Amino acid sequence: MNIAVVGLSHKTAPVEVREKLSIPEPQTESAIAHLLSYPHIDEVAILSTCNRLEIYIVSSEITQGLQEVTQFLSEHSKLPVVSLRQHLFMLLHNDAVMHIMRVSAGLDSLVLGEGQILAQVKNTHKLGQQYNGIKTILNRLFKQALTAGKRVRTETSIGTGAVSISSAAVELAQMKLENLSPYRVAILGAGKMSRLLVQHLISKGATQISIVNRSRERAEELAKLFPEQPIQIHLLPEMMAVIAASDIVFTSTSATEPILDRAKLEMVLEPNHSLMLFDISVPRNVDADVNDLANVQAFNVDDLKAVVAQNYESRRKMAQEAEKLLDEEVEAFDVWWRSLETVSTISSLRNKVETIREQELEKALSRLGSEFGEKHQEVIEALTRGIVNKILHDPMVQLRAQQDVEARRNCMQTLQMLFNLDAGKQFS
Repeated sequence: MNIAVVGLSHKTAPVEVREKLSIPEPQTESAIAHLLSYPHIDEVAILSTCNRLEIYIVSSEITQGLQEVTQFLSEHSKLPVVSLRQHLFMLLHNDAVMHIMRVSAGLDSLVLGEGQILAQVKNTHKLGQQYNGIKTILNRLFKQALTAGKRVRTETSIGTGAVSISSAAVELAQMKLENLSPYRVAILGAGKMSRLLVQHLISKGATQISIVNRSRERAEELAKLFPEQPIQIHLLPEMMAVIAASDIVFTSTSATEPILDRAKLEMVLEPNHSLMLFDISVPRNVDADVNDLANVQAFNVDDLKAVVAQNYESRRKMAQEAEKLLDEEVEAFDVWWRSLETVSTISSLRNKVETIREQELEKALSRLGSEFGEKHQEVIEALTRGIVNKILHDPMVQLRAQQDVEARRNCMQTLQMLFNLDAGKQFS
């Protein structure tokens, strides 16, 4: 069996390509089912965020498995394979294992050390289990990756300060306008990204903040988290009126199509009204044609790179410390992975000894005759099982504990020869 990841990110594809491959959470179940329907994909997990789409698979025939994932992505995005492939990366086994560790730790994020990605990896693990995509191997891999991400955040300082997409967007607004306090700010959406937007806007001095959301209840829940700052709540029908009365607009909704475009803005904006739009959603909430308006400036997640460049140098040393921790977690996974090689030998040994136990027990009970009570039979059954388990315990523990590949394989060959086992196909 082999592990692989196929994906694209802010490093390999622009936002207009990433949004075509985005898999919103409501589509995850059908996407996993589709991928599992391919003959060479045994396990699958889908990590979809604003800056990446990554599909992790376990396959016994990895070349065919990678082709099947590529075909799925082409069908999902409606992009031909030949144009899609230039944006994809493919990593096999050790590289794939290290990659998910780095992703979970925030070392592969647009904003180095970003904290939100750990929750997104955790959600990927949960959904993969819920929809039967994640089984033994990916379950262990994602658990190890989550452990790695937590260790990096607790044992290094890489997660301190402003390290999210939301914080980078607010910093970009501050770079453009310097002092945010005089400006009227609107936020479209009331999810986690919006909560972080409010948090960072307040820390940067913004005092006039409005939230526009489909649900009043969710928007009010967000506003209650910041009792020190009065926040105006508006519902979706008021969106264009709120935008017309704002100087800065951040968009962070789950809409799959743009909710703002040139035509909508032209209808509500005064001729000399200046407006800055910061779209941190993927798929994008703001159509690119708004940049055709004279007094409108629009920025998307790809425009945050200037902010990222500013804080990268200060985090680089922390990232080097984090890489050492990740090496330890990769090694822990590798030890577990290599132990899988012993499974078929252990299983064959146990099956053979158990067959002998059952046969000999049956002979003994038949000689004792029908007058031998059921209670006595149960005692002898328990006795023979206990003897078998105690005899097998030490060989199994020692075999699993062998970390040296050659030593472990020598042990397996010895067991197979001494007990005349047919251990079947091994992991490679």
